[in-house]
Amino acid sequence: MRKVALIGIGQTIVSEHWEKSLKELAGDAILDALMDAHINDFDSLFIGNMMSASANKQQNIGAYIADWVGARGSESIRVETACSSGSAAFRAAVLAVASNEVDIAIAAAVEKMTDSPNAEITANLATAADADWEASQGVSFVALNALLMQRYLYEYNWDHSNFAGFSINAHKNALHNPHARFHSELSKEQYISSPVICDPITLMDASPIGDGAAAVVLVPYDSIKAYGHQKIISVAGSAAASDTIAVHSRKDPLWLSAAEQSARQAYSQAGITEKDIDLFEYHDAFTIMAALSLEACGFAARGKAPNLALESKLQLTGHIPVATMGGLKARGHPVGATGMYQIVEVIQQLRGEAGKNQVNGAVFGMAQNIGGSGSNVITHILTNEN
Repeated sequence: MRKVALIGIGQTIVSEHWEKSLKELAGDAILDALMDAHINDFDSLFIGNMMSASANKQQNIGAYIADWVGARGSESIRVETACSSGSAAFRAAVLAVASNEVDIAIAAAVEKMTDSPNAEITANLATAADADWEASQGVSFVALNALLMQRYLYEYNWDHSNFAGFSINAHKNALHNPHARFHSELSKEQYISSPVICDPITLMDASPIGDGAAAVVLVPYDSIKAYGHQKIISVAGSAAASDTIAVHSRKDPLWLSAAEQSARQAYSQAGITEKDIDLFEYHDAFTIMAALSLEACGFAARGKAPNLALESKLQLTGHIPVATMGGLKARGHPVGATGMYQIVEVIQQLRGEAGKNQVNGAVFGMAQNIGGSGSNVITHILTNEN
C-alpha cells in the first residue's frame, strides 16, 4: 500500500445558503481544494452525503457534482454512512490512492439542510437509527442522545451543568474560525438557562444543522515533490468500525465500541498511542457524544470525561485540544459533510494555518466521525511530515 499525502483543502462557510444549490456548494469546496493543490485535474471523486435524496430530491450526486465541476469522465461515487459520510468518503479516497489504482483523488462532502422544513430534517436524521425498533417507535435522534445522557448522569453521578465546558470551549474556538456558523461566546449561565429540547439535553448541548461542503485532494506521498508543496501532511492512520445500529441492542449503551475499535486500529497504524495526539476533532453532535468519544479513545477513564472540561484540559493550550475550530457545536453540523470539515481542520492545524486557534507544535492530529448513535465510526490520524 502506498503512503498518501494531502495537498489541497477547501471549505465553505457553514450557514443557510439559500442562494446556492447542493452542487454549487460542493463545487465551491472542490474548486478551492484544486486551487490550493495547484492542480487542474483528478482521477476520482468521492462524495460524502447523507440526505440528498430526501432533503434535495437528488440521487446520483457523484455524476451530478462531477458534471458541475467539469470532471466528466472521472470516476465519481457517493459514499453514505449517515453522519459519518464525510469521513467515509475520505477513507474511500485514501484506500483508492494507497492501492495504486488512483493517482489523484478528491474526497468531498456536502449537505444542504436548511431548504427543508425542520420536521422533515428531523425525520431524515432519524433514518440513521434503527427503522424497525427506534424510528418507528417515534424516537427522534435527539431523544436517543437524551436517553444516553440521562443514563450517564445517573450512572456516574454527574449534574447536567458539569457538561457546560464542552460547549463553552467549542464556542470560544469558533470565534476565530471564518467558516463557523456561530461567532459568539457562551457563558456557563447561558448554558444552564438554555431551553430544554429533550430532557436533559438543552439547546446548548446540541449542534446546529446547516448547509456546507468541504474537500481534500489526495496524492501518493512519493509524488508530492512534483506539486511543489512545502508543507507535507500525510495519512498516518485510517480505520473504521461498526456497532449495532439500535442503542438498546448494545451490551453497554454508554460505551462506544466502534469508536474504541477504530481509534485503536488508527493508533496501531500510526505507531503511536493516544498520548501522542496533539489535537482531537471529535464528533460533538451532542455534549454526551463528546464525553463518550473521549472515553472510548482513551483520553479519559469511564465516567470521567467531564473532568477534562471542568479542568480546562480541552482548550487550545490544554492536555488534549478538541473542537479547535468550533467543532460541530459551534462550527455547525451539516451532517454528511461534517467529517470532511474535521479533516480539513486537522490539516489546517498541522500546516500551521489555524490562525489564533493554532495548536503550537502539532505533529499528530486525529479526527473521529460518528454515524448514528455510534453505529458507524471512522477515525483518521494525520501527521505533519515537515
